[in-house]
Amino acid sequence: MSTTSVGAPERTVRAAVLETIGAEGPYERSRPISVREVGLRAPGPGELLVRVRAAGLCHSDLSVVDGARPRPVPMVLGHEAAGEVAALGPGTDARFAEGDRVVLFFVAPCGVCARCLEGRAALCERAAAANGAGDLVGGGRRWVDPSGDEPAHHLGVSAFSEYTVVSADSAVRVDPDLPFETAALFGCAVLTGVGAALKSADVRPGERVAVFGLGGVGLSSLLGTKVAGAAQIIGVDPVLGKRELAGRLGATETLVGGDDVVEAVKELTGGGADKVVDTTGNAGVLAQAYTATRPGGTTVTVGLPHPDRMLAIPAVSLVAQERTLRGSYLGSGVPARDIPSYISLYKQGLLPVTELLSGRLALDGINEGFDRLASGEAVRQVVLM
Repeated sequence: MSTTSVGAPERTVRAAVLETIGAEGPYERSRPISVREVGLRAPGPGELLVRVRAAGLCHSDLSVVDGARPRPVPMVLGHEAAGEVAALGPGTDARFAEGDRVVLFFVAPCGVCARCLEGRAALCERAAAANGAGDLVGGGRRWVDPSGDEPAHHLGVSAFSEYTVVSADSAVRVDPDLPFETAALFGCAVLTGVGAALKSADVRPGERVAVFGLGGVGLSSLLGTKVAGAAQIIGVDPVLGKRELAGRLGATETLVGGDDVVEAVKELTGGGADKVVDTTGNAGVLAQAYTATRPGGTTVTVGLPHPDRMLAIPAVSLVAQERTLRGSYLGSGVPARDIPSYISLYKQGLLPVTELLSGRLALDGINEGFDRLASGEAVRQVVLM
């Protein structure tokens, strides 16, 4: 059942609104994101009003800020979050009740399109169309300015706000004893990174694995690789602090990257890694990750380069070396199933995701937070509401 954007706002909330894309850094000076009041309409059928309690800063947000992923603006940013259900829209099913703690994720699978029926919820056609347009899957937008303009939703979540309206299919209920700042990480970093290792790459015990890019998603992928029982885990990143953290989390070796990284990986692994996960969103680094994979191995890419960037690899290698190159979106999983599973691994001490938290900030400090993310200073910062 669809809803529309008509109607006056039910409440006014403070939110971080991206006003323009492609602004030059540092963002502390250019301030492309304004923290201001925005009207928010009531949830429609199948939707939830969520009081956001914690939201993570991710490179997927940064890629909209810097213009690598063009999206409509103004837009209320944020897509990795945890909060409390404040109200249910008409006819919303009994999975949720007011007061439930929820993790929000950025694809609301419809369950009926061809991709959903294949069991590939991350590729839901209806959700992809809505996310690209800045709408909710129920149709239209719930944000409204005094002028009548309607800021866009970011990936159906818009978590950098005191409250937000989301599809109930963008939420999963979690235990109330899970801290909000920890729970938020499961909505993107953990879901994407751990899923890339366990599902997309299908890492097996004893394999040799390399992870290119050691941000929140890359380090989550490293943790997933360790859970899978890899014998060798090589972390690649130019930032010393990230390499040091990777070592504490289970990397057997770390590398800076650069022109000689392929030969370094091949030397460490005896000819190339069995599985390589690239999380950088850089087409050149992806080419290196592919070349660092052994014949018969699998390269998985999670990062999102600018749509204009092209990848050049030896075409014959796919056949002559039986190589696999595949993409991974949302960890190639089903969030409503996988998020509780990964939380269970966290509670067992197998996914120490709290180690990814490198800073906590208020909503007013969000431009400065994206500066720290862009420079590589931060792994995962969380806005606490």
